[in-house]
Amino acid sequence: MEAREPLRELGGALRAVLARLREGEPSEGREPFELPRFWDALGQTFKVTSQEATKLSLAFSGPPLTSAEDCRKLSEDVQNAILAVATVYYWLPKGQGTTLRKMVRDATTEVVEGMIQLTETILSAPLESLSQEQLISTGGVWEACEQVSSLPRDNQAAVASALAACLGVVKDALEEMEHALVEGQDPYSDIMEDEELGFRGNRDTYWSEADRKLLSSCVGLMKASKACLKKVLGVVKAYGKVDSPEQIAQLDDLADIANEISPSVDELALSMYPPVNELAVRLNVHSEGNAFVVFTSSGKSVAA
Repeated sequence: MEAREPLRELGGALRAVLARLREGEPSEGREPFELPRFWDALGQTFKVTSQEATKLSLAFSGPPLTSAEDCRKLSEDVQNAILAVATVYYWLPKGQGTTLRKMVRDATTEVVEGMIQLTETILSAPLESLSQEQLISTGGVWEACEQVSSLPRDNQAAVASALAACLGVVKDALEEMEHALVEGQDPYSDIMEDEELGFRGNRDTYWSEADRKLLSSCVGLMKASKACLKKVLGVVKAYGKVDSPEQIAQLDDLADIANEISPSVDELALSMYPPVNELAVRLNVHSEGNAFVVFTSSGKSVAA
């Protein structure tokens, strides 16, 4: 048997685990769920996985050659560590909140993806040679494993984190559009002239006066979205509860709607660049406005 054959088998096993994580759903479980116990177990499995990544990388960092037997043992240890990570993730029931569950799943899949990348890097490198790519891949697994300490510990914290991320997207889009409007009629003024064609004389890269009147209303809606997200984020932090399934579901609804607002703002901002398609702008305004109304209503229910 070729010495690194167990690594190829490991790669296949890890990809199967990754597919199940992406497609599968945690079971509700028969035993009473204890959130503190879950976090302790998840942290431990992430720590062990980080250690196994280090051992695997060191084994293939230089002479002497790793034997097929040692490679199989290392591969088994890595696979067991990854299976433990996935198993603990599956402990987390839907009732703890879909937003929290998604964040934990994303962190878990990132660890598995990092380990797959590390095994592929080792397999593609010369025998017993430590490449820069292997160092980067090993560090990637470490970084993925370390993020468990920064994950939100309940659905209130998870939704607050999701809202803060959406708020950041809206802020960036608004600032970009405000800057472009202040610059004057040419939103592409920071783009270099073409060396062959010279001055950018295409009027499709400029706003007309009618465009600017339409855009001022759009910017107002973007500002309202930003203010609403900021206010609801404060409400979630101050009044969000996870004591009942209804409270957890309310928080998840907020996160779902917020996830519609930020892409709507992005789409609106993109449609505002010349040449302006008025119909596209109005459709995006309508889409964002609908999400805005629903989001505001849901935010009031959390504070009630």
